[in-house]
Amino acid sequence: MAYELILIDDPAPHIRRITLNRPEKRNAISTPMRKELLAALQAADVDDDVRVSIIRGAGPCFSSGYDLSDSLMEDPPHYTAGGDGQWSRHVTDSWLAIWELAKPVIAQIHGYALAGASELAAACDLVYVAENADIGHPVVRVLSPPDFNYHPWLVGFRNAMEMMLTGDSYSGAEAAAMGFANRAYPETELEERVLEMAQRVARVPSDLQQINKRSVHRGMEAMGTRNAIRTMSDYQALAGNVPSVQEFKQRALDSIKSVVDRPAAAGSSSEEASSTEEEG
Repeated sequence: MAYELILIDDPAPHIRRITLNRPEKRNAISTPMRKELLAALQAADVDDDVRVSIIRGAGPCFSSGYDLSDSLMEDPPHYTAGGDGQWSRHVTDSWLAIWELAKPVIAQIHGYALAGASELAAACDLVYVAENADIGHPVVRVLSPPDFNYHPWLVGFRNAMEMMLTGDSYSGAEAAAMGFANRAYPETELEERVLEMAQRVARVPSDLQQINKRSVHRGMEAMGTRNAIRTMSDYQALAGNVPSVQEFKQRALDSIKSVVDRPAAAGSSSEEASSTEEEG
Protein backbone atom coordinates (compact mmCIF):
# COMPACT_ATOMS: atom_id res chain seq x y z
CA MET A 1 0.00 0.00 0.00
CA ALA A 2 1.31 3.47 -0.88
CA TYR A 3 1.08 5.79 2.12
CA GLU A 4 0.43 9.51 1.75
CA LEU A 5 -0.51 10.57 5.29
CA ILE A 6 1.88 8.48 7.37
CA LEU A 7 5.60 7.72 7.23
CA ILE A 8 7.09 4.28 7.83
CA ASP A 9 10.58 3.45 9.03
CA ASP A 10 12.42 0.75 10.96
CA PRO A 11 14.66 2.58 13.46
CA ALA A 12 16.09 -0.60 15.01
CA PRO A 13 15.91 -4.35 14.39
CA HIS A 14 12.37 -5.77 14.75
CA ILE A 15 10.86 -2.30 15.32
CA ARG A 16 8.39 -0.66 12.92
CA ARG A 17 7.71 3.05 13.44
CA ILE A 18 4.65 4.83 12.05
CA THR A 19 4.61 8.63 11.99
CA LEU A 20 1.34 10.52 11.57
CA ASN A 21 2.40 12.98 8.91
CA ARG A 22 0.00 15.93 8.61
CA PRO A 23 1.95 18.48 10.67
CA GLU A 24 0.29 21.37 8.83
CA LYS A 25 -3.04 20.02 10.19
CA ARG A 26 -1.59 19.14 13.59
CA ASN A 27 -1.86 15.48 12.51
CA ALA A 28 -5.66 15.62 12.69
CA ILE A 29 -6.94 12.07 12.16
CA SER A 30 -8.90 11.96 8.92
CA THR A 31 -10.56 8.78 7.69
CA PRO A 32 -7.87 8.30 5.00
CA MET A 33 -5.18 8.62 7.67
CA ARG A 34 -6.94 6.14 9.93
CA LYS A 35 -7.23 3.76 6.98
CA GLU A 36 -3.49 3.99 6.29
CA LEU A 37 -2.64 3.63 9.97
CA LEU A 38 -4.66 0.45 10.39
CA ALA A 39 -3.23 -0.98 7.16
CA ALA A 40 0.33 -0.27 8.33
CA LEU A 41 -0.28 -1.88 11.72
CA GLN A 42 -1.81 -4.95 10.10
CA ALA A 43 1.11 -5.18 7.65
CA ALA A 44 3.54 -5.11 10.57
CA ASP A 45 1.53 -7.81 12.32
CA VAL A 46 2.21 -10.29 9.50
CA ASP A 47 5.82 -9.21 8.89
CA ASP A 48 8.18 -11.74 10.44
CA ASP A 49 10.86 -9.08 10.80
CA VAL A 50 8.66 -6.88 13.03
CA ARG A 51 7.99 -7.55 16.71
CA VAL A 52 6.65 -4.20 17.93
CA SER A 53 5.26 -1.00 16.38
CA ILE A 54 5.54 2.62 17.51
CA ILE A 55 3.05 5.38 16.63
CA ARG A 56 4.19 8.99 16.89
CA GLY A 57 3.35 12.36 15.32
CA ALA A 58 5.35 14.62 13.01
CA GLY A 59 5.87 18.27 13.86
CA PRO A 60 4.85 19.93 17.12
CA CYS A 61 2.37 17.35 18.44
CA PHE A 62 1.10 13.78 18.41
CA SER A 63 -2.37 14.75 17.12
CA SER A 64 -5.14 17.28 17.65
CA GLY A 65 -7.86 14.62 17.34
CA TYR A 66 -10.32 13.63 14.64
CA ASP A 67 -10.36 15.88 11.58
CA LEU A 68 -13.88 17.32 11.68
CA SER A 69 -13.41 18.94 8.28
CA ASP A 70 -13.13 15.45 6.79
CA SER A 71 -16.07 13.40 5.53
CA LEU A 72 -15.60 10.94 8.35
CA MET A 73 -17.61 8.00 6.97
CA GLU A 74 -16.64 8.31 3.30
CA ASP A 75 -14.66 5.25 2.15
CA PRO A 76 -14.05 3.99 5.72
CA PRO A 77 -11.42 1.32 6.44
CA HIS A 78 -14.05 -1.25 7.44
CA TYR A 79 -17.82 -1.72 7.47
CA THR A 80 -19.96 -0.62 10.40
CA ALA A 81 -23.76 -0.86 10.47
CA GLY A 82 -25.58 2.47 10.05
CA GLY A 83 -27.98 4.25 12.36
CA ASP A 84 -27.47 6.43 15.43
CA GLY A 85 -24.00 5.97 16.87
CA GLN A 86 -22.47 4.64 13.65
CA TRP A 87 -19.43 6.91 13.82
CA SER A 88 -18.74 6.05 17.44
CA ARG A 89 -19.14 2.33 16.78
CA HIS A 90 -16.89 2.64 13.75
CA VAL A 91 -13.92 4.26 15.50
CA THR A 92 -14.38 1.92 18.45
CA ASP A 93 -14.00 -0.99 16.03
CA SER A 94 -10.84 0.67 14.68
CA TRP A 95 -9.20 1.08 18.07
CA LEU A 96 -10.28 -2.34 19.35
CA ALA A 97 -8.56 -3.75 16.25
CA ILE A 98 -5.28 -2.66 17.86
CA TRP A 99 -6.12 -4.88 20.84
CA GLU A 100 -6.59 -7.80 18.46
CA LEU A 101 -3.16 -7.46 16.83
CA ALA A 102 -0.67 -10.12 17.82
CA LYS A 103 2.19 -7.67 18.25
CA PRO A 104 2.43 -4.83 20.79
CA VAL A 105 1.85 -1.23 19.76
CA ILE A 106 3.47 1.72 21.55
CA ALA A 107 2.17 5.31 21.52
CA GLN A 108 4.85 8.03 21.72
CA ILE A 109 3.19 11.34 22.67
CA HIS A 110 4.69 14.80 22.54
CA GLY A 111 2.94 18.14 22.29
CA TYR A 112 -0.72 17.33 22.68
CA ALA A 113 -3.04 14.38 22.19
CA LEU A 114 -6.60 15.61 22.32
CA ALA A 115 -10.03 14.00 21.89
CA GLY A 116 -9.77 11.24 19.25
CA ALA A 117 -5.98 11.29 19.49
CA SER A 118 -6.19 10.40 23.17
CA GLU A 119 -8.52 7.53 22.18
CA LEU A 120 -5.96 6.22 19.70
CA ALA A 121 -3.24 6.41 22.35
CA ALA A 122 -5.44 4.69 24.92
CA ALA A 123 -5.97 1.75 22.58
CA CYS A 124 -2.22 1.15 22.31
CA ASP A 125 -0.58 -1.43 24.55
CA LEU A 126 2.06 0.89 25.97
CA VAL A 127 2.06 4.70 26.18
CA TYR A 128 5.07 6.95 26.81
CA VAL A 129 4.71 10.70 26.95
CA ALA A 130 6.72 13.89 27.19
CA GLU A 131 6.43 15.41 30.64
CA ASN A 132 5.09 18.63 29.13
CA ALA A 133 2.57 16.92 26.84
CA ASP A 134 -1.08 18.01 26.93
CA ILE A 135 -3.61 15.17 27.03
CA GLY A 136 -7.38 15.44 27.33
CA HIS A 137 -10.84 15.18 25.85
CA PRO A 138 -12.31 18.72 25.84
CA VAL A 139 -15.18 17.65 23.58
CA VAL A 140 -17.11 16.46 26.66
CA ARG A 141 -17.79 20.14 27.43
CA VAL A 142 -19.88 20.77 24.32
CA LEU A 143 -20.66 17.62 22.31
CA SER A 144 -20.54 14.19 23.90
CA PRO A 145 -18.63 11.65 25.94
CA PRO A 146 -15.68 10.02 24.14
CA ASP A 147 -16.36 7.54 21.36
CA PHE A 148 -13.85 5.14 22.89
CA ASN A 149 -14.37 5.49 26.63
CA TYR A 150 -11.27 4.01 28.19
CA HIS A 151 -11.19 6.32 31.21
CA PRO A 152 -12.38 4.21 34.17
CA TRP A 153 -10.01 1.34 33.47
CA LEU A 154 -6.90 3.38 32.82
CA VAL A 155 -7.16 6.18 35.37
CA GLY A 156 -9.61 4.87 37.99
CA PHE A 157 -13.03 6.02 39.13
CA ARG A 158 -12.20 9.40 40.69
CA ASN A 159 -9.80 10.54 37.98
CA ALA A 160 -12.16 9.34 35.25
CA MET A 161 -15.04 11.25 36.80
CA GLU A 162 -12.96 14.43 37.01
CA MET A 163 -11.86 14.11 33.37
CA MET A 164 -15.41 13.49 32.18
CA LEU A 165 -17.05 16.26 34.22
CA THR A 166 -14.51 18.98 33.45
CA GLY A 167 -13.01 18.20 30.04
CA ASP A 168 -9.71 19.39 31.48
CA SER A 169 -6.38 18.40 29.97
CA TYR A 170 -3.44 16.98 31.91
CA SER A 171 0.30 17.17 31.50
CA GLY A 172 2.27 14.12 30.49
CA ALA A 173 3.63 13.85 34.02
CA GLU A 174 0.08 13.93 35.44
CA ALA A 175 -1.12 11.42 32.82
CA ALA A 176 1.59 8.97 33.86
CA ALA A 177 0.79 9.44 37.55
CA MET A 178 -2.92 8.79 36.84
CA GLY A 179 -2.26 5.63 34.84
CA PHE A 180 -3.06 6.87 31.33
CA ALA A 181 0.61 6.50 30.37
CA ASN A 182 3.33 4.13 31.52
CA ARG A 183 6.01 6.79 32.03
CA ALA A 184 6.77 10.43 31.29
CA TYR A 185 10.15 11.74 30.17
CA PRO A 186 11.64 15.11 29.28
CA GLU A 187 10.64 15.78 25.68
CA THR A 188 14.27 15.78 24.56
CA GLU A 189 14.65 12.21 25.85
CA LEU A 190 11.31 10.79 24.74
CA GLU A 191 12.29 9.27 21.40
CA GLU A 192 15.41 7.63 22.82
CA ARG A 193 13.51 6.20 25.79
CA VAL A 194 10.72 4.84 23.60
CA LEU A 195 13.23 3.10 21.34
CA GLU A 196 14.90 1.58 24.39
CA MET A 197 11.57 0.21 25.60
CA ALA A 198 10.65 -1.05 22.12
CA GLN A 199 13.94 -2.92 21.96
CA ARG A 200 13.21 -4.54 25.32
CA VAL A 201 9.76 -5.60 24.11
CA ALA A 202 11.26 -6.91 20.87
CA ARG A 203 13.48 -9.36 22.74
CA VAL A 204 10.46 -11.62 23.27
CA PRO A 205 9.54 -13.77 20.24
CA SER A 206 6.22 -12.76 18.69
CA ASP A 207 4.62 -16.19 19.05
CA LEU A 208 4.98 -15.90 22.81
CA GLN A 209 4.45 -12.15 23.00
CA GLN A 210 0.99 -12.35 21.46
CA ILE A 211 -0.06 -14.62 24.31
CA ASN A 212 1.40 -12.21 26.86
CA LYS A 213 -0.45 -9.30 25.26
CA ARG A 214 -3.71 -11.19 24.93
CA SER A 215 -3.64 -12.32 28.57
CA VAL A 216 -3.81 -8.70 29.75
CA HIS A 217 -6.58 -7.73 27.34
CA ARG A 218 -8.63 -10.79 28.23
CA GLY A 219 -8.29 -9.87 31.90
CA MET A 220 -9.59 -6.40 31.10
CA GLU A 221 -12.48 -7.89 29.15
CA ALA A 222 -13.36 -10.18 32.06
CA MET A 223 -13.81 -7.00 34.12
CA GLY A 224 -16.28 -5.70 31.54
CA THR A 225 -14.06 -3.25 29.68
CA ARG A 226 -15.10 -4.17 26.15
CA ASN A 227 -18.81 -4.20 26.97
CA ALA A 228 -18.62 -0.81 28.64
CA ILE A 229 -16.69 0.72 25.73
CA ARG A 230 -19.30 -0.68 23.34
CA THR A 231 -22.08 0.80 25.44
CA MET A 232 -20.47 4.22 25.16
CA SER A 233 -21.52 4.38 21.50
CA ASP A 234 -25.15 4.48 22.66
CA TYR A 235 -24.42 7.33 25.08
CA GLN A 236 -22.45 9.18 22.43
CA ALA A 237 -25.44 8.96 20.08
CA LEU A 238 -27.82 10.03 22.87
CA ALA A 239 -25.72 13.11 23.63
CA GLY A 240 -26.29 14.36 20.10
CA ASN A 241 -29.99 14.78 20.87
CA VAL A 242 -29.82 16.90 24.01
CA PRO A 243 -30.81 20.58 23.52
CA SER A 244 -27.49 22.14 24.55
CA VAL A 245 -25.55 20.00 22.08
CA GLN A 246 -27.98 20.72 19.25
CA GLU A 247 -27.66 24.43 20.02
CA PHE A 248 -23.85 24.20 20.02
CA LYS A 249 -23.82 22.37 16.70
CA GLN A 250 -26.00 25.05 15.13
CA ARG A 251 -23.77 27.84 16.46
CA ALA A 252 -20.67 26.02 15.20
CA LEU A 253 -22.27 25.52 11.78
CA ASP A 254 -23.30 29.17 11.59
CA SER A 255 -19.77 30.21 12.56
CA ILE A 256 -18.23 28.08 9.82
CA LYS A 257 -20.75 29.41 7.26
CA SER A 258 -19.96 32.99 8.21
CA VAL A 259 -16.25 32.40 7.57
CA VAL A 260 -16.78 30.51 4.32
CA ASP A 261 -19.32 33.01 2.96
CA ARG A 262 -17.32 36.10 3.96
CA PRO A 263 -15.02 37.43 1.19
CA ALA A 264 -11.38 36.90 2.04
CA ALA A 265 -9.55 39.99 3.22
CA ALA A 266 -7.00 41.50 0.90
CA GLY A 267 -3.80 39.52 0.98
CA SER A 268 -5.31 36.52 2.78
CA SER A 269 -5.44 33.04 1.28
CA SER A 270 -8.36 30.67 0.88
CA GLU A 271 -6.51 28.24 3.16
CA GLU A 272 -6.51 30.84 5.93
CA ALA A 273 -10.23 31.52 5.38
CA SER A 274 -11.14 27.84 5.77
CA SER A 275 -8.78 27.02 8.63
CA THR A 276 -11.58 27.19 11.21
CA GLU A 277 -12.99 23.90 9.94
CA GLU A 278 -10.06 21.93 11.32
CA GLU A 279 -10.48 20.32 14.73
CA GLY A 280 -8.42 21.92 17.45
